[in-house]
Amino acid sequence: MPTVEELYRNYGILADATETAGQHKDAYQAILDGVKGGAKEKRLAAQFIPKFFKHFPELADSAINAQLDLCEDEDVSIRRQAIKELPQFATGDNLPRVADILTQLLQSDDSAEFNLVNNALLSIFKMDAKGTLGGLFSQILQGEDIVRERAIKFLSTKLKTLPEEVLTKEVEELILTESKKVLEDVTGEEFVLFMKILSGLKSLQTVSGRQQLVELVAEQADLEQTFNPSDPDCVDRLLQCTRQAVPLFSKNVHSTRFVTYFCEHVLPNLSSLTTPVEGLDIQLEVLKLLAEMSSFCGDMEKLESNLKKLFDKLLEYMPLPPEEAENGENAGNEEPKLQFSYVECLLYSFHQLGRKLPDFLTSKLNAEKLKDFKIRLQYFARGLQVYIRQLRLALQGKTGEALKTEENKIKVVALKITNNINVLIKDLFHIPPSYKSTVTLSWKPVQKADAGQKRTSEDTTSSSPPKKAPAGPKRDARQIYNPPSGKYSSNLGSFSYEQRGGFRGGRGRGWGGRGNRSRGRIY
Repeated sequence: MPTVEELYRNYGILADATETAGQHKDAYQAILDGVKGGAKEKRLAAQFIPKFFKHFPELADSAINAQLDLCEDEDVSIRRQAIKELPQFATGDNLPRVADILTQLLQSDDSAEFNLVNNALLSIFKMDAKGTLGGLFSQILQGEDIVRERAIKFLSTKLKTLPEEVLTKEVEELILTESKKVLEDVTGEEFVLFMKILSGLKSLQTVSGRQQLVELVAEQADLEQTFNPSDPDCVDRLLQCTRQAVPLFSKNVHSTRFVTYFCEHVLPNLSSLTTPVEGLDIQLEVLKLLAEMSSFCGDMEKLESNLKKLFDKLLEYMPLPPEEAENGENAGNEEPKLQFSYVECLLYSFHQLGRKLPDFLTSKLNAEKLKDFKIRLQYFARGLQVYIRQLRLALQGKTGEALKTEENKIKVVALKITNNINVLIKDLFHIPPSYKSTVTLSWKPVQKADAGQKRTSEDTTSSSPPKKAPAGPKRDARQIYNPPSGKYSSNLGSFSYEQRGGFRGGRGRGWGGRGNRSRGRIY
C-alpha cells in the first residue's frame, strides 16, 4: 500500500507527463492502490483517480471500482469526496454505468451526501441526457424500493429545472417510452409522480400530447374492467386516475370515455362505494369529478341512456315537497334534507350533458315524469331562496379579515353553491328547458374569461361578499354550516385527496404491491 508521500510522488509523475501520462501505468496503479490505505491515503486517492482517469482506458474498470469503494467508505468525508468526483468518470460508454451508480447512491440518508449525488446526476445529465436516463430507469425498473422511490422523485423534481437544449424532443420521447414500461407496475403515489413528470414535458403540451396522456391514464384506470364499488382499491385507483386525467381535458381533448364509465358503472353504485380514505365523503368526491369532466364530454354513444342514469341519480337528491295535513301543516316529522353540494354536482353534470340532447326532458320523458321533476325543482328552489337570503344576511358588511374565518369561508362557498343551483334550475324551468347559462363550479377558481359572459353564479346583491371569494376550507376543517332544514358539506375546498396514500396491495395489473425488488447493489 502506498504512503501519502508515494501518492504525491506518483501524482507528480503523471502531472508532469501531461498528455503522455498514459505511458506511466505503474504510477496510476499505485494511486489506485491508495484506496486500501488509511483515511489520508483514501482522501488523496479520491481526488487523484478521477484526475488522470481519461489517460488509462485499459484501467477504466479498476479505476471506477476503486472510486466506488471510496463511495462506500465508513468515513463520511471520504464518501462525499468520492461522490463529488464521480462525474469525471462519466465519459463515453462509462456514463450510463456512472448514472446507474449515482442513482443507487440516492439511498443515502446523509443530507450533504444526498445533495452531492443530486448535483452529480444533474451534472452528467447535461453531458448526456439519454445515457443518464438509461441509468436512472434501470434502477427504477430493477433496483431496491428505496432507490426506485428516490429516483422517481429525482425525475419529478429535477427534470423541470433542466434547460431546453438538454431536454430535446428525442430525450422527451425516451422519457415517455421508459415511463410507459414503469407504469405497467406502479403504486398510486408513483403513478401521480409519473403523471407530473410526463405532463411537464414540452412535447406533450400539444393537443395530441395531451390525448396521449389521457389514453395512458385510461389504460391505468382499466376502464374495461368490471367496477367493484365494495373494493376500496378499485375505487381508489379509479379516483386517482380520474384526478390525473381531469386537468388534461379540454374542448379538443374529450372526457367522453371517463364520463361514460362514471355514468354506466359508478353512478348506479354511488351509495355502496367503499371509501379508501377514512373520513372522506367518497360520494361527493365522485360527483365533483363527474361535474368537472362533463364540461369536456364529446359525442357519447349511449347519450340518452347515460343521461337517464344521471337524471335518476339527480332525482334521489331532489326531494318532493312533504305532504301537508288538512290544516295546512306539515304532516311529516321533519322537512327533507337538501344536500346542496351533491345537487350542484349532479345538476351541473345534467346541464352539461343535456345540451347534447336538449329534448330529453320534453320528448324522452313522459308528461307525468316531467311534471314530477318540475315539482321537485320548484320545491328545491323555494328552499334555496331561503338559504341564499340567510347567507347574504350573515355575510352582509363583512370584508377582509372577517371573511377569512373558517365559518365565513364555508358560508362564502355555500353561497356560491346555492347561486349555482339557482341559475341552473332557472334554466331548466324555461319552456322548453334551456342549457345556455354558464356557472363556475363552487370549488373552482373564477376564470377571468367569464367576465365577458352573462353573470350567473357570481351575481350577488350589493351587500354580498366580493365576487372572488376566498377559497373554501381544507379537507380537514370539519366545521359545517347548517341552516335550518338544510345540509352543506364541509368538503367545500379543492381536492387534496390524491396525496392521501397510494394504492394498496392485491390490485392486479400493477396496481398492487410491486413485490420484493431488493436485489442488493448492482454496481
